[in-house]
Amino acid sequence: MAHFDTPRRAPFGAVTIYRFVQMFDRFFAALHRWSIAQKTDAVLRSLSDRELHDIGLSRDGIEDFSAQYTGRG
Repeated sequence: MAHFDTPRRAPFGAVTIYRFVQMFDRFFAALHRWSIAQKTDAVLRSLSDRELHDIGLSRDGIEDFSAQYTGRG
C-alpha cells in the first residue's frame, strides 16, 4: 500500500498573524530587557565605592554592565 504526503498550505493569513505575534513578542522581550537594565543600574548606583570594588566594578563600569541586558554592550 502506497502512502503519499501531500504538502498542505497554511490557511490564508496564518503567516501574517504569526509574524504579527512575533513582532509583539520581540517588543515585549526588549521592554523586559530594558526594565532589567534600569533596575540593575539603579541598584548598582546605590552601592558604595567599596561595595562596587568588592564585586569588581567601578562607577564608570556600571552603565556598561547594565547595558549587557539590553544587547547594547
